[in-house]
Amino acid sequence: MSKAKIYGMIHLDALPGTPKHSRSISDICAKALSEAAIYHANGLHGIIIENMHDVPYLNRSVGPEITTVMTVVALELRKLYPNWTIGIQVLAGANREALAIAHACSLDFIRAEGFVFGHVADEGLMNADAADLLRYRKLIGAEDVLVYCDIKKKHAAHAITNDLGIGDIAKAASFFLADGLIVTGTSTGEKAAIEDLQTLRSIDSGLPIFVGSGVDTRNLEDYIFLADALIVGSSFKEDGYWTKPLDSNRIGGFMERFNEL
Repeated sequence: MSKAKIYGMIHLDALPGTPKHSRSISDICAKALSEAAIYHANGLHGIIIENMHDVPYLNRSVGPEITTVMTVVALELRKLYPNWTIGIQVLAGANREALAIAHACSLDFIRAEGFVFGHVADEGLMNADAADLLRYRKLIGAEDVLVYCDIKKKHAAHAITNDLGIGDIAKAASFFLADGLIVTGTSTGEKAAIEDLQTLRSIDSGLPIFVGSGVDTRNLEDYIFLADALIVGSSFKEDGYWTKPLDSNRIGGFMERFNEL
């Protein structure tokens, strides 16, 4: 029997100062709470908050207007769901900001890109920040916030580390004290390679393994016995596209299939 957990994505509407921003902060927050209620009612094990509509993303830095609004949303979610697993990612690679929000709002984890090995992302060259990030976590007393890191992350070129397999990167992440590994396809909604998951299981890094993109009802069985958790976003939206509203029927069907398996 699988012990995998299912986490749903809450893609916040575009935040203040970003090109697509159009809604009030209260409306952004209300929509996030509404989506969380749908996920909770369908029995998901947790959620992740993300500023995915803030395209194009800044590289490793966001303004206080982004951090503040995401803190407001996170705090409201935590008050409503004190015992639910809640994580956060601040795009792109704003891992310190994510950690600060998580600490302030008693969230459980952050999703960190660029933790080990630099790469060229949509935003440009992104350095590895494990050393700075974990020292910052220590400094602010946030050691109860787990850091789950993407390896061979989506929306990025990995030519400069092409001589390293995903197992090598996983070992480095473990050595650099990550709390979990996230495997994705090449872009949002694209499937992660089964071979990558099998490789990570074979090296036994001791870290939980997450699938971070491309999971749907049709391929669910391929992943739940290889991963400890599945992060699902696009598949829970109308027509399976991340910019569209949540579809309760799709979520219900997915969780029904999950429970069968």
